[in-house]
Amino acid sequence: MIEWLGSRPVFPPLSRALEDPNGLLAAGGDLSPERLLAAYSHGIFPWYARGEPILWWAPAPRMVVYPERLKVSRSLAKTLRNLSYRVSADTAFRRVIEACAAPREPGGETWIVPEMVDAYCRLHELGHAHSFETWIDGELAGGLYGVAIGRMFYGESMFSRARDASKIAFVHAVRHLQAMGVRMIDCQMHTGHLESLGAGLVSREVFVATLKEGCALPQPASMWDYHYSNEPA
Repeated sequence: MIEWLGSRPVFPPLSRALEDPNGLLAAGGDLSPERLLAAYSHGIFPWYARGEPILWWAPAPRMVVYPERLKVSRSLAKTLRNLSYRVSADTAFRRVIEACAAPREPGGETWIVPEMVDAYCRLHELGHAHSFETWIDGELAGGLYGVAIGRMFYGESMFSRARDASKIAFVHAVRHLQAMGVRMIDCQMHTGHLESLGAGLVSREVFVATLKEGCALPQPASMWDYHYSNEPA
């Protein structure tokens, strides 16, 4: 059995998370900024489908990226060098999350339901949720968004409308966050796509210890001031 959350933004210990389905910890509550920040600060995130109660997760092992272990394939490195593009941070947050929320195929489902879009946009307005955007020919071609507490970044989702556009945003995000002192980026669950970019699995104990350290550190003033333009000769 999992706990049904009350009105206070308090969660049960991660040790109570189920093994099957992996990481399911609690249900109910709301998506208020206070509850979302309390969740992320303990390594918990919401994930549910339309028509379901809010479900809260803390899977183990956890998929993360250590910035110094970022992998860039030869083909992606060539794209990063030779393609004309721009990357920015926090210039189109709602457009990014709405693009991430769009079904991957016609008639498909999405877990980023409208109330989640509004909740994360509110977090963005409060300075806790952020996006990185890839622009090609002046159009928003790809990007990602997530939540930041201190120098810990929790990646949520990314999208692409052009080849490698989300990967471009990801590489720039990881390199910039590394320069800002971020030691670990949460990717939540394993995918082959993330693994190809250098993500790997860590135990719950390692994940929680590292996020506690990261959350306690202050953010540099320039952390979300990022603009890059690649104009090959």
